[in-house]
Order: sequence, then C-alpha cells, then structure tokens
Amino acid sequence: MLQSLAITPGTGKTHLLISLGTLAAEAGYRVRYTLASKLVNELVEAADERQLSKLIARYGRVDLILIDELGYLELDRRGAELLFQVLTEREERSAVAIASNEPFSRWTKTFTDPRLCAAVVDRLTFAGQIIQTGTVSYRLAHARQQQNAKKAASAPAR
Repeated sequence: MLQSLAITPGTGKTHLLISLGTLAAEAGYRVRYTLASKLVNELVEAADERQLSKLIARYGRVDLILIDELGYLELDRRGAELLFQVLTEREERSAVAIASNEPFSRWTKTFTDPRLCAAVVDRLTFAGQIIQTGTVSYRLAHARQQQNAKKAASAPAR
C-alpha cells in the first residue's frame, strides 16, 4: 500500500507502484496495473453481462495487481462491493499494491459504507506494508526549480 501523507499529488506513488510491478514482472510474476476507477467500471460491466465470476477469476490468476488512484473518486455502493470482492478473492493468496492520496481515515469518502470501508482497510493492512511517500510534489518542486533557473539565467550579471 502506497499512501501519501496528505492530499498531495506528485509525490511518486504511481512511479513507485509501476517500479514495483516492473521488478515483479522481470522476476517472472504475472502483474496487472489498473486505475481504481477503471477496475470498478470493468467489474460493473462484467456484472451487467453476467461475466463477473470470470473476471474475478482472471484477476485471481494474476500474481500482483497494482491499483492506482484509489481515493480520487467516490465509489457507488455496487462498485465498492465489487472491488471488495476482488480484494477478498486475493486475500492472503496474491499480492495487491494500492496507491492512494488519502489516509485510511478519509477512505469513507471513497467507500461510503463505513462497515465496507473498515473491511477493505482491514484486509489491506493485515500482513501488509504501508509506504508513505511524503507531501512534497515532485512536479511542483521541479517546476519551481526550472523557474528559478530561468530567473537566474536572465538576471543581469554583476
């Protein structure tokens, strides 16, 4: 679980998530990267087409699922329950890595049912590792550094 200390994008969560996935794939593991919203949409569509069991089984065969941007969007009850099914299917058998801008205390905005939210957090944190990437946006710091370099280059010489 990769988690930012605050609601700050650009702290390297996605980069770290993809790096972990790349290392796992290079070691021979089956890896799948997806955005949380895309996964939920895929699950809802599969449920509507009566293909949910097949999709959950397909995700069950992957060694590592990387779920990015959990917490950006509020999930409706159905979507949250379907995501919970995937996480439960993988529990203690296969790895899940999640990147989120929100601390667990704010996941009730994403998983609006408090009991479901508590169950998701419980499953993810049991025997899991939490990596906090910090609060300083790399993109913002890089942009400021470039701005300062331009100012210094255009300043008159003394």
